[in-house]
Amino acid sequence: MSLQEKITELRKVTLTKLSEIADEKTLNDFRVSVLGKKGELTDILKGMKDLANEERPKIGALANEFRDELSRLLEAKKEVIGQAVIAQKLANETLDVTLPGKKVAKGNRHILTQTTEEIEDIFLGMGYKIVDGYEVETDYYNFERMNLPKDHPARDMQDTFYITPEILLRTHTSPVQARTMDAHDFSKGPLKMISPGRVYRRDTDDATHSHQFHQIEGLVIDEGIAMSDLKGTLDTLVKKMFGAERKIRLRPSYFPFTEPSVEVDISCFKCGGAGCNVCKWTGWIEVLGAGMVHPNVLEMSGIDSSKYSGFAFGLGQERIAMLRYGINDIRGFYLGDARLSEQFIG
Repeated sequence: MSLQEKITELRKVTLTKLSEIADEKTLNDFRVSVLGKKGELTDILKGMKDLANEERPKIGALANEFRDELSRLLEAKKEVIGQAVIAQKLANETLDVTLPGKKVAKGNRHILTQTTEEIEDIFLGMGYKIVDGYEVETDYYNFERMNLPKDHPARDMQDTFYITPEILLRTHTSPVQARTMDAHDFSKGPLKMISPGRVYRRDTDDATHSHQFHQIEGLVIDEGIAMSDLKGTLDTLVKKMFGAERKIRLRPSYFPFTEPSVEVDISCFKCGGAGCNVCKWTGWIEVLGAGMVHPNVLEMSGIDSSKYSGFAFGLGQERIAMLRYGINDIRGFYLGDARLSEQFIG
């Protein structure tokens, strides 16, 4: 059989087999068996060395024509098989769009974040500005500017984490107030601010204490500020947070940075003041500390204490949230348990 007849026969057999192939792997194996280096066409063309010179161009052209034709048919077959595979997948994986969709769980802001934002909104409504500050502070701004010089015994109440003898994790957000007083221009009006943030104290972790917690401190400085202004402000805050029927009580206390200083109690929201286990049978619950800004604190910021006066207060978001929602363990705020936040959608 001549080379021309062998090529013609190979073409006939090849086209017949090609029409029967139904998967891509078989198709690729078939291509290699015909057109590969050891394929049938290559094997036939090895006989060209025995042809006369005038016959070789004719056989070469016939072989190239067959190779090009088969290559086109192989590509077309590959496309057909690919489309068939996709069609089969679509048939097997049909999506019923009438089925109800899966509920997507939504995230929720932490209850401490919600409490902070609620308090911020109250004070924004009273004309205060919100000022952020550094969590890593200097001893000077954290203690000395708050009328707590070196070796002052009241420092023991706020023992903290020191990075160096002069750099520490702040024990309150009061340093933000000191820095703001330094920068404030009283010719442009009074200073009214709150400073929310995280604070740190070397404390034993138990149900009511943590080595880190959150705090919001407030400060107002202007001419003629009196204790009555402080009481009116705190009365508004308490009624907004705990209900219009709540009353407040101011008890004398001591803080180095205020004089006079007070502890602020609210009438018990469970018993209404009659006495119960929540208020320890006193009818009152302590919520925050406050007082008139100490003259020394004003003077250290270059503020004339004979002309200006002010009040300051500090409260903890954890304390407020625990009282409002009956949470009995402060550590629950920091465990990252989503079940806590899921109770307070807001």
